[in-house]
Amino acid sequence: MSTASTKGVALITGASTGIGATYADRLAKRGYDLILVARDEARLNALADRLRAEAGVKIEVIKADLTNKADLAKLEDRLATDTAITLLVNNAGASASGGFEAVDRDTHDKLIQLNITAVTRLAAAAAKNFLPRDAGAIINLSSVVGLLPEFRSPVYGATKAYVTYLTQGLRVEFGDSKVRLQAVLPGATRTEIWERSGSDVNALDPNMVMDVDDLVDAALAGFDQGELITIPSLPDAADFDAYNAARLAMAPNLSRNKPAARFANA
Repeated sequence: MSTASTKGVALITGASTGIGATYADRLAKRGYDLILVARDEARLNALADRLRAEAGVKIEVIKADLTNKADLAKLEDRLATDTAITLLVNNAGASASGGFEAVDRDTHDKLIQLNITAVTRLAAAAAKNFLPRDAGAIINLSSVVGLLPEFRSPVYGATKAYVTYLTQGLRVEFGDSKVRLQAVLPGATRTEIWERSGSDVNALDPNMVMDVDDLVDAALAGFDQGELITIPSLPDAADFDAYNAARLAMAPNLSRNKPAARFANA
């Protein structure tokens, strides 16, 4: 995809609706050319037509199911080799409603494929492209559910905890590289993911549910401010800093040559 954009090309997964479509809108208006990826080609084309008219950017549409190995491999190859790409928004994801024992195991398997496997492989492909150039950015959409098992969504929450950990771990591994990383941890957001998972967002306290426009605008503000972890609804970033400091304070005692004294009389 040739482009004259000084921003380069942003590749956005799950771009047909919701958070992904809103990222497409905002990034197009920031001057990025776009590669929009999702299963719903008709919706992608409608979004692309609108954004071409409104923002005057170049847009390519790719129909792909990221749980399909062949589709995923093609996208990986594109991410790893196309040097016009400067930003990956790893947004595609799914949820599932119902108790752990009640949800079909194949549903859990697809959830893991989409929320973990695809996210990991696409991030790795982007890193292969970005690191040698010491440029580019990866935004991974996670969730606050990954911080709170008490939300009673063990598989979905575990996949999102993985996404947050992956982002933090890559920041450490990339060291002084100028490749930028961000994990965005939304709370409840008004998108179609609720309907697709068999839930009703309107059953929640409306004070807990953020509109998608507000969510993405806050996430991009966090990106502009250089945040590694962005929680759009958290009033004071120092709260997460304290959480992180408490975790790191345990580090010296997490691996020792003998059990802790509290187990001596067990």
